[in-house]
Amino acid sequence: MTIRPGRSVQQELLAFWRQAGPARWFARDDAFDARFGQHFLQDHCAAARGEYAHWLDTADDALALLLLLDQFPRNCFRDSGHAFATDGLALACAKRALERAHDQATEPLLRPFFYLPFEHAEDLTEQARSLALFQALGDAQALEYAVAHHQAIARFGRFPHRNAALGRTSTPDEQAWLDAGGGF
Repeated sequence: MTIRPGRSVQQELLAFWRQAGPARWFARDDAFDARFGQHFLQDHCAAARGEYAHWLDTADDALALLLLLDQFPRNCFRDSGHAFATDGLALACAKRALERAHDQATEPLLRPFFYLPFEHAEDLTEQARSLALFQALGDAQALEYAVAHHQAIARFGRFPHRNAALGRTSTPDEQAWLDAGGGF
Protein backbone atom coordinates (compact mmCIF):
# COMPACT_ATOMS: atom_id res chain seq x y z
CA MET A 1 0.00 0.00 0.00
CA THR A 2 1.32 3.38 -0.87
CA ILE A 3 1.36 5.54 2.20
CA ARG A 4 -0.38 8.84 1.60
CA PRO A 5 1.79 11.89 2.25
CA GLY A 6 1.66 12.85 5.88
CA ARG A 7 0.25 9.46 6.98
CA SER A 8 2.15 6.72 8.73
CA VAL A 9 1.79 2.98 8.23
CA GLN A 10 -0.12 2.90 11.52
CA GLN A 11 -2.60 5.52 10.29
CA GLU A 12 -3.07 3.70 6.98
CA LEU A 13 -3.63 0.39 8.77
CA LEU A 14 -6.17 1.86 11.17
CA ALA A 15 -7.98 3.59 8.29
CA PHE A 16 -8.06 0.29 6.36
CA TRP A 17 -9.37 -1.57 9.43
CA ARG A 18 -12.02 1.01 10.26
CA GLN A 19 -13.20 1.11 6.66
CA ALA A 20 -13.55 -2.69 6.64
CA GLY A 21 -15.68 -2.58 9.77
CA PRO A 22 -17.13 -5.34 11.92
CA ALA A 23 -18.80 -7.09 8.98
CA ARG A 24 -15.36 -8.03 7.60
CA TRP A 25 -13.30 -8.26 10.77
CA PHE A 26 -14.48 -11.70 11.80
CA ALA A 27 -15.93 -13.17 8.60
CA ARG A 28 -14.06 -15.21 6.08
CA ASP A 29 -13.71 -12.95 3.06
CA ASP A 30 -10.99 -13.99 0.65
CA ALA A 31 -11.01 -10.66 -1.20
CA PHE A 32 -10.62 -8.70 2.03
CA ASP A 33 -7.88 -11.05 3.23
CA ALA A 34 -6.03 -10.61 -0.08
CA ARG A 35 -6.18 -6.81 0.20
CA PHE A 36 -5.05 -6.97 3.82
CA GLY A 37 -2.12 -9.17 2.84
CA GLN A 38 -1.20 -7.11 -0.20
CA HIS A 39 -1.06 -3.89 1.76
CA PHE A 40 0.46 -4.97 5.06
CA LEU A 41 2.47 -8.21 4.68
CA GLN A 42 5.81 -6.44 4.94
CA ASP A 43 4.60 -4.63 8.04
CA HIS A 44 3.39 -7.86 9.64
CA CYS A 45 6.83 -9.37 9.05
CA ALA A 46 8.55 -6.31 10.49
CA ALA A 47 6.28 -6.42 13.54
CA ALA A 48 6.98 -10.14 13.97
CA ARG A 49 10.72 -9.37 13.95
CA GLY A 50 10.18 -6.84 16.74
CA GLU A 51 10.95 -3.84 14.54
CA TYR A 52 7.77 -2.04 15.58
CA ALA A 53 8.08 -2.47 19.34
CA HIS A 54 8.20 1.33 19.69
CA TRP A 55 4.60 1.40 18.45
CA LEU A 56 3.56 0.60 22.01
CA ASP A 57 4.21 4.23 22.96
CA THR A 58 0.76 5.48 21.87
CA ALA A 59 -2.71 3.94 21.90
CA ASP A 60 -3.29 4.16 18.13
CA ASP A 61 0.14 2.78 17.32
CA ALA A 62 -0.31 -0.05 19.84
CA LEU A 63 -3.65 -0.92 18.27
CA ALA A 64 -2.03 -1.03 14.83
CA LEU A 65 0.71 -3.30 16.19
CA LEU A 66 -1.83 -5.67 17.71
CA LEU A 67 -3.76 -5.81 14.45
CA LEU A 68 -0.54 -6.79 12.65
CA LEU A 69 0.38 -9.46 15.20
CA ASP A 70 -3.02 -10.92 16.10
CA GLN A 71 -5.54 -10.23 13.33
CA PHE A 72 -3.34 -10.08 10.23
CA PRO A 73 -2.07 -13.66 10.49
CA ARG A 74 -5.56 -15.00 11.21
CA ASN A 75 -6.83 -13.40 8.03
CA CYS A 76 -3.87 -13.79 5.73
CA PHE A 77 -2.54 -17.21 6.79
CA ARG A 78 -5.82 -19.02 7.43
CA ASP A 79 -5.60 -22.78 7.86
CA SER A 80 -1.85 -22.70 8.45
CA GLY A 81 0.35 -22.72 11.50
CA HIS A 82 1.49 -19.20 10.66
CA ALA A 83 -1.99 -17.97 11.60
CA PHE A 84 -0.91 -18.45 15.23
CA ALA A 85 2.83 -17.88 14.96
CA THR A 86 2.83 -14.39 16.46
CA ASP A 87 0.28 -15.09 19.21
CA GLY A 88 2.91 -15.00 21.97
CA LEU A 89 4.28 -11.69 20.76
CA ALA A 90 0.75 -10.28 20.40
CA LEU A 91 -0.02 -11.31 23.98
CA ALA A 92 3.16 -9.72 25.33
CA CYS A 93 2.37 -6.50 23.45
CA ALA A 94 -1.25 -6.54 24.64
CA LYS A 95 -0.06 -6.81 28.25
CA ARG A 96 2.25 -3.84 27.81
CA ALA A 97 -0.51 -1.84 26.08
CA LEU A 98 -2.90 -2.52 28.96
CA GLU A 99 -0.27 -1.48 31.49
CA ARG A 100 -0.25 1.86 29.70
CA ALA A 101 -4.09 1.97 29.58
CA HIS A 102 -4.05 2.24 25.79
CA ASP A 103 -7.26 0.24 25.65
CA GLN A 104 -9.04 2.91 27.68
CA ALA A 105 -7.80 5.61 25.30
CA THR A 106 -9.29 3.74 22.34
CA GLU A 107 -12.85 3.96 21.10
CA PRO A 108 -15.04 1.11 22.42
CA LEU A 109 -15.62 -0.42 18.96
CA LEU A 110 -11.87 -1.05 18.55
CA ARG A 111 -11.05 -1.79 22.19
CA PRO A 112 -11.59 -5.57 21.85
CA PHE A 113 -8.48 -5.82 19.69
CA PHE A 114 -6.43 -5.14 22.81
CA TYR A 115 -8.19 -8.10 24.48
CA LEU A 116 -8.24 -10.69 21.72
CA PRO A 117 -4.64 -11.82 22.31
CA PHE A 118 -5.78 -12.98 25.77
CA GLU A 119 -8.77 -14.78 24.24
CA HIS A 120 -6.50 -16.44 21.67
CA ALA A 121 -4.02 -17.72 24.27
CA GLU A 122 -3.91 -21.44 24.95
CA ASP A 123 -3.47 -20.72 28.64
CA LEU A 124 -6.18 -20.79 31.30
CA THR A 125 -4.77 -17.84 33.25
CA GLU A 126 -4.83 -15.64 30.14
CA GLN A 127 -8.33 -16.92 29.37
CA ALA A 128 -9.48 -15.77 32.81
CA ARG A 129 -8.06 -12.34 32.08
CA SER A 130 -9.87 -12.35 28.74
CA LEU A 131 -13.15 -13.02 30.52
CA ALA A 132 -12.57 -10.16 32.93
CA LEU A 133 -11.65 -7.76 30.13
CA PHE A 134 -14.65 -8.66 28.00
CA GLN A 135 -17.00 -8.52 30.98
CA ALA A 136 -15.79 -5.00 31.74
CA LEU A 137 -16.23 -4.05 28.08
CA GLY A 138 -19.95 -4.76 28.35
CA ASP A 139 -20.41 -6.23 24.86
CA ALA A 140 -22.57 -9.35 25.25
CA GLN A 141 -21.60 -10.89 21.91
CA ALA A 142 -17.87 -10.37 22.50
CA LEU A 143 -18.24 -11.86 25.97
CA GLU A 144 -20.03 -14.88 24.51
CA TYR A 145 -17.01 -15.60 22.30
CA ALA A 146 -14.64 -15.08 25.23
CA VAL A 147 -16.64 -17.58 27.29
CA ALA A 148 -16.55 -20.12 24.46
CA HIS A 149 -12.78 -19.75 24.12
CA HIS A 150 -12.34 -20.09 27.88
CA GLN A 151 -14.48 -23.24 27.91
CA ALA A 152 -12.40 -24.83 25.17
CA ILE A 153 -9.15 -24.17 27.04
CA ALA A 154 -10.65 -25.30 30.36
CA ARG A 155 -11.78 -28.53 28.72
CA PHE A 156 -8.86 -29.34 26.40
CA GLY A 157 -5.93 -27.13 27.42
CA ARG A 158 -5.68 -26.03 23.80
CA PHE A 159 -7.86 -25.11 20.85
CA PRO A 160 -8.66 -28.30 18.94
CA HIS A 161 -9.57 -26.39 15.78
CA ARG A 162 -5.89 -25.44 15.50
CA ASN A 163 -4.64 -29.02 15.62
CA ALA A 164 -4.54 -29.71 11.87
CA ALA A 165 -2.79 -26.42 11.07
CA LEU A 166 -0.25 -26.98 13.83
CA GLY A 167 0.38 -30.65 13.05
CA ARG A 168 -1.13 -31.79 16.33
CA THR A 169 -3.09 -35.02 16.66
CA SER A 170 -6.59 -34.54 18.04
CA THR A 171 -7.66 -36.67 20.96
CA PRO A 172 -10.92 -38.62 20.55
CA ASP A 173 -12.68 -36.05 22.79
CA GLU A 174 -11.31 -33.17 20.72
CA GLN A 175 -12.32 -34.86 17.48
CA ALA A 176 -15.84 -35.44 18.79
CA TRP A 177 -16.04 -31.75 19.70
CA LEU A 178 -14.81 -30.76 16.25
CA ASP A 179 -17.21 -33.17 14.54
CA ALA A 180 -20.06 -31.60 16.52
CA GLY A 181 -19.16 -28.16 15.14
CA GLY A 182 -16.68 -27.05 17.78
CA GLY A 183 -14.55 -24.07 16.87
CA PHE A 184 -15.04 -20.38 16.40
